[in-house]
Amino acid sequence: MSEPLLQVRDLAKHFPAGEATIFGGRKQRLRAVDGVSFDLEPGECLGLVGESGCGKSTVARLVVGLLRPTAGSIRLRGEELAGLGPRQWLPHRRRIQMIFQDPYASLDPRQTVASILGEPAKIHRLAKPRERKLLAMRLLEAVGLNPRHVNRYPHEFSGGQRQRIGIARALALEPEILICDEPVSALDVSIQAQIVNLLGELKERFGLAYLFIAHDLAVVRHISERVAVMYLGKLVEEARTKELFDTPRHPYTRALLSAVPLPDPELERARERIVLRGDVPSPLAPPPGCAFEPRCPERDGVPGERCAREAPPWVPVGEAVAGAPARSCACFLESAPESPPGAPHEEMSPRP
Repeated sequence: MSEPLLQVRDLAKHFPAGEATIFGGRKQRLRAVDGVSFDLEPGECLGLVGESGCGKSTVARLVVGLLRPTAGSIRLRGEELAGLGPRQWLPHRRRIQMIFQDPYASLDPRQTVASILGEPAKIHRLAKPRERKLLAMRLLEAVGLNPRHVNRYPHEFSGGQRQRIGIARALALEPEILICDEPVSALDVSIQAQIVNLLGELKERFGLAYLFIAHDLAVVRHISERVAVMYLGKLVEEARTKELFDTPRHPYTRALLSAVPLPDPELERARERIVLRGDVPSPLAPPPGCAFEPRCPERDGVPGERCAREAPPWVPVGEAVAGAPARSCACFLESAPESPPGAPHEEMSPRP
């Protein structure tokens, strides 16, 4: 198999929290991201989902270089990016760009659209001033806005139009990857579908790869080829979109999908909703075993209170496709039964 476009391995980001004690004790560490691994193929859209505070946006900022990881590897076409400083990152920023969540906060209100869209080319010295305005007009046209509005300011546009400008700015450097950090969550429902359809069209037109972060699972299902589910800084399941929505394997994935309302009232009344008990554990003091164990409705199915003692391994589940696992999951219900200490885990056959 060819090398993935983007390869992330054991990515971690820990933030210091609180003050050191007078006796020399260490500060607490907030584990925002704790050992995340995934691949992104050329032209693919990988959806990243999970509840608020699970670390999705931190992953986005790590991948695009806005944060420096505590540990782990980020490889873009084989080139390591994780240890680079701001100046070393500069030539790689043309290849990875980001669409931010809030279109009202991500655009400078004192700059015209021409200046906003021309600034990336100015920073990377790709175009002269006169050429930058023509570039801005072409970008506006590409995202469905009137090129004649290039001299207007952000406050003269609606929220959906501002997000189109944010998308145009991300396209200015002709990137290979767009990191979409909840790009439609701040927009009206009537506008969300337009922006999602636009992103789909641009993906096909320019051959882009997306890391698409969202709360709305219906949006993720529409645009993504694969979906990764995140909980408390870790990935718990990854699969092709149809398989994950049709047959979720991890208990948290099942609970997450059960919260999505169905358009058919009869089906909505008939289905069983999974209600999780308790609160999400603190990332300052995550559980010693499985992060989901305190809230898991299926933990009694694993003997010996193993979930509370050990972190479940990330194992392939089901048949491989083109030499790669079609699905991976971090749950003892999908991995080997209890084995002696030091014994390797063996993959179980997939459940029906």
